[in-house]
Amino acid sequence: MFSRFKRMLILPFLLVGLSGADIVLAAEPEPMDGAAFDAYTRGKTLFYGQNGQAYGAEVYLENRRVRWSFLDGQCKEGFWYEQGNQICFVYEDNPDPQCWAFHTENGRLIARFENLPGATELYEAQDVGEEMVCLGPEVGV
Repeated sequence: MFSRFKRMLILPFLLVGLSGADIVLAAEPEPMDGAAFDAYTRGKTLFYGQNGQAYGAEVYLENRRVRWSFLDGQCKEGFWYEQGNQICFVYEDNPDPQCWAFHTENGRLIARFENLPGATELYEAQDVGEEMVCLGPEVGV
């Protein structure tokens, strides 16, 4: 019993003696800045997934313009800009910016929604090198 008590007293002193270099913690990946994001995405059509399911696709055009679809044939035009460590998107139907932190992991893009941390994380499913299908505007008879 005394030896267990003695070890409990020594343990905090051992931990205090460790330097920061001795402790390796898994660090959060460094988010992409605007230049890196633009270089990675421009000219591509990327399809995104979430939890093994298709989520949506985005076409990345010149001058930071984008076209988004939830893969329902309806497309939204928009643009993106860099704000701190985030890439923010504004679409024609919503003036409120949708901000994400992007990084690459295992050769694909990962996006974490910053407007509601922990709520949405998307991963690049593929770059199909094709145009996204957008239906024309709905018209009545």
